[in-house]
Amino acid sequence: MKFDPGIGVVPVHEPLGFRYEPGVFGPQPESRALDAIRSSLRDPACTGPDPAYAIIMDIGREDIRAELNRRMLLFGAVVYASGKLGDEPVRSQGHVHRVSSHSGWSPPEVYEIWEGAAFVDMQERVADDPGRCYAVMAKPGDIVVVPPEWAHAAISADPANFMALDALCDREYGFDYEGIRSRKGLAWYPIVTSQGGIEWVSNPNYQRTSLDVRRPRDYAELGFVRGSSLYEQAARDLGRFAWVSNPALCREVWKHFEP
Repeated sequence: MKFDPGIGVVPVHEPLGFRYEPGVFGPQPESRALDAIRSSLRDPACTGPDPAYAIIMDIGREDIRAELNRRMLLFGAVVYASGKLGDEPVRSQGHVHRVSSHSGWSPPEVYEIWEGAAFVDMQERVADDPGRCYAVMAKPGDIVVVPPEWAHAAISADPANFMALDALCDREYGFDYEGIRSRKGLAWYPIVTSQGGIEWVSNPNYQRTSLDVRRPRDYAELGFVRGSSLYEQAARDLGRFAWVSNPALCREVWKHFEP
């Protein structure tokens, strides 16, 4: 199943990348080689698709480009190869967002799945005790919100197919990989079963905790509406997502946030 995000950016599978429709801006895709993500995998010596994924940052239609800049926001997109990395599905590196100088916060991120299926794996912190851990299973058109300061990664939930998603981010985005690399990944590893499903195995470099596997909710308290793509919602009223680059606007929401 594919989903039309309304942004005019089309994932390409061979080679991994994107095609832009007329009136759309964006850079050339950057490929992520398998070697670049080995240190966050369960088996760093594994074989698998190479490159594992391709990423573009700062994309969209020209009609809201100036407003995105003014509000310190941007859209990005990633397309992931099909297949496995050892016994794990293809996935991104886990990371935490660096603190933005303009807000003083490690910003949140909003994911929207375009094709395939994804788990957004997230945990409260990168420490011996990782805190609450979630794997949010999302399908085309689903939106998943990662709150400020949380470590997270996007993972293909269907290794037989390609996966693509977009994300709404703080324009001053920055990725901190070091803590997760030092622990060889997040607190839970996704493992592809013999039937092609996903099971979860704890990472021994953390204290054992529980993993809550769930579907995303509607995040109505953050201004989302059903039946419209993330980009379409932003194009109508980008102000509703001001909290992405100014997380303090939703300070009370983050205190008790659940994905």
